Amino acid sequence: MKFPKLLILAFSVIAMLSCQKSGPKEIALGKDQCDNCRMTISQLGYATELITEKGRAYKFDDIMCMTMYENSNPDKAKNAKLYVVDYPSGKFLEKAKATLIKGGKIKSPMGGNTQAYQTRAAAEKAAANMGASLTK
Repeated sequence: MKFPKLLILAFSVIAMLSCQKSGPKEIALGKDQCDNCRMTISQLGYATELITEKGRAYKFDDIMCMTMYENSNPDKAKNAKLYVVDYPSGKFLEKAKATLIKGGKIKSPMGGNTQAYQTRAAAEKAAANMGASLTK
């Protein structure tokens, strides 16, 4: 009789785990620290996340910090999902789908001076206003 109960419990746990959110985790501004430079994340518009293949979330205060972390931790970055924040809305989007602008009047926390935008049109408009250039 114990075996069926254990089997039901095991299936219940697996079902609950499969329903967990697999995307980026919420950033607690002023509390979460960058996993690269250890600076407190204070500006949502520049925050990024790297989610490993196993689901571990690494948070960063600047796109440059995430890039540095990827380069120095290739084992964790392999097959990871990368997320950036759409600067105007504050919502996460996949880095591969974002349009990035760099330079000009942009001043990010660690000097990467890069912003992400959900659409190319929004990025072009922002780049023109900030004296920045599109990087992708």
